[in-house]
Amino acid sequence: MVEGFTHERFARVRAAFEHSFTSGADVGASFCVTVDGETVVDLWGGFADADRTRPWERDTIVNVYSSTKTMTALTALLLADRGDLDFDAPVARYWPEFAANGKDAVKVSHLMSHSSGLAAWSAPIEATDLYDWDKVTALLAAQAPDWEPGTASGYHVLTQGYLIGEVVRRITGRSLGTVFREEIADPMSADFHIGLPESEDARVADLIPPPDHPPDGSAQTRLQQNASNNPLVNVAATRTRAWRGAEIPAAGGTGNARSMAEIHAILANGGVADGRRFMSGAGCRRALEPQVDGRDLVLDMNLRFGLGFAVSDGIMPNPNTMYWGGLGGSLVIIDLDARTTIAYAMNRMGGATTGDLRGFAMAMAVWKAQGLL
Repeated sequence: MVEGFTHERFARVRAAFEHSFTSGADVGASFCVTVDGETVVDLWGGFADADRTRPWERDTIVNVYSSTKTMTALTALLLADRGDLDFDAPVARYWPEFAANGKDAVKVSHLMSHSSGLAAWSAPIEATDLYDWDKVTALLAAQAPDWEPGTASGYHVLTQGYLIGEVVRRITGRSLGTVFREEIADPMSADFHIGLPESEDARVADLIPPPDHPPDGSAQTRLQQNASNNPLVNVAATRTRAWRGAEIPAAGGTGNARSMAEIHAILANGGVADGRRFMSGAGCRRALEPQVDGRDLVLDMNLRFGLGFAVSDGIMPNPNTMYWGGLGGSLVIIDLDARTTIAYAMNRMGGATTGDLRGFAMAMAVWKAQGLL
């Protein structure tokens, strides 16, 4: 059932991955680790559909929801490292319309750290509006922030990708998905897509939604309800051409663990990956700079956000570690101290919205193999 390879030192990682299938926790999944830019674990297995009729192959890809945000952040970090983007600048320097409704002082760093006050659209929108870039970005530019920007994070579930993406578009004249593809994915021959070509549809695994346990809306704040339900997106949408082809840079990325781990080796290895330099070491470390730390207004948990990633606050073995994951369980961990990346992508979605023990258990096996636990 499980295919791929692990270096001998990481044999226990394969055992953890296999256990995820024998226990029934996973239907189809991939897991990958790089150390010093070398891929030391590359595993895949199971099935690409709930009926278990399609094997999960080496080149199977899947929607990874908010793990897409890590690729969006990397794209912005790349532009900043080149001097094209200033995180300390007001967003309105690049996107003048954004200054409306008291947002003239909102910084690009606030977008990167989920602290801009724009965690959700204030006007009601439909899921199909996510395919209309001009509409959803214009609505964000026009609305007022829900809290004082920079004072707290409020997880920008879907809005972050459009906000950062529009800044990138204004600077480069290209969509974020295009910049990501041309400047990062294509040079590395990496199989991750923000806007998937129709030609690749046959390789996409079907996300399997978790059992339906609707949250108790009465316990949520208005902001939490709006961030969760405006718009309400059904998992079935990820099987449509409209979703896959659209650029939804906070949640619509399609890839596998190999592409996620190998791309983020750029950050783990001081800007060098696949034999070429993409960024400076200092540009990579900027992602670790804490921007906001405390109770997140949407997720209702303590988080420390850097520039585009959550940064280690004691839950990871090494301090210079950043991470994020996606709804259902996908995960990316980038450890600059150990020069290691860890990635997990799957199709059977877990029920939690803020963490999944499957990928974390495999990460723990990696850390034990490295002597970090």
